[in-house]
Amino acid sequence: MKNICFQMNRKAWIVAVMLLCLSFPGLAQKITVNGNVSDATGEPLIGASVLAKGTSEGTATDFDGNFTISVEPNAVLVVSYVGYDTKEVAVNGQSTVNVVLSENSVMLNEVVAIGYGTVKKSDATGAVSAIKPSEIQAGLATSAQDLLVGRSPGVVVTTSGGQPEGGANIQIRGGASLSASNEPLIVIDGVPMDTKGTLGSSNPMSLVNPENIESMTILKDASATAIYGSRASNGVIIITTKKGSSGKPVVNFAANMYINTPRNYVDMMDAGEFSRFILNRYGEGSPQAKALGQYNTDWQKEVLRTTVSSDYNLSVGGTYKFLPYRVSVSDELKNWNLTHSRKVTPKKRVYK
Repeated sequence: MKNICFQMNRKAWIVAVMLLCLSFPGLAQKITVNGNVSDATGEPLIGASVLAKGTSEGTATDFDGNFTISVEPNAVLVVSYVGYDTKEVAVNGQSTVNVVLSENSVMLNEVVAIGYGTVKKSDATGAVSAIKPSEIQAGLATSAQDLLVGRSPGVVVTTSGGQPEGGANIQIRGGASLSASNEPLIVIDGVPMDTKGTLGSSNPMSLVNPENIESMTILKDASATAIYGSRASNGVIIITTKKGSSGKPVVNFAANMYINTPRNYVDMMDAGEFSRFILNRYGEGSPQAKALGQYNTDWQKEVLRTTVSSDYNLSVGGTYKFLPYRVSVSDELKNWNLTHSRKVTPKKRVYK
């Protein structure tokens, strides 16, 4: 009986030792994998998540996009980063794995900027109108408010003049008050602007060059007050400016030339005809005759003369490591076609 028990114990020990020996290789199978995570342009992605699929083993990339992780030879690495598509990479016993992630870009016309973020058009509630100015429209506009004229239903823009810094009366769906202001709230890159107290300009929309505007979003109904408060009771105009994109620096240069000429002139007397009329009606010694000038100047053509003007815009944008940048410089030149006045001597003729 003792021999039988000893033989059974001996067999149990042999089985335990065999199982323990089989478990050692499994523990020794893990390898150290070094790698790098970057985008399509070769820029390293800082803080990208690297996780072994099906396990809790994971790490994050450093400032240069490098990572180190200990996994099994047949493991699958799941690499993810904000704004990029998640990618799965099989190790296959390799000690070095380099991963390139693709940008998860969303079309601008499918996104609406509301408050402090963006949502899809299908998810947006309320009346929202998105405007993306083209290069031609931006070049013809002297101010950002000109891009709103006739572009959105219910938005009425009444300009006070053609000056770039000139203000405008903007109403969305008409006025809501008889005594208070009916102007909408203007938000530029997430910063609400005061339409009455902006230092350096009477019009906050003139602070942005139309060439630098990426999109304009108009919130028309009262749902905007849930984001910006009572200031948005008359609607909100959200302006998003252009930003630098990843990759090599991009240089854009735009030049526009304008020729302004009057369509028609009012038929009026010239200086000679007017002098003869005064002399014939009041006489040479009259105060009216003494007040006549000595020059034949057509002030109508001097004021409404043909002008040639041009403007230039130069911008440089890109990304330095993880920081996007964009610098823009614009200039406007005007050339006037000048005319000179000539001296005339009125003659004594009867005006007919």
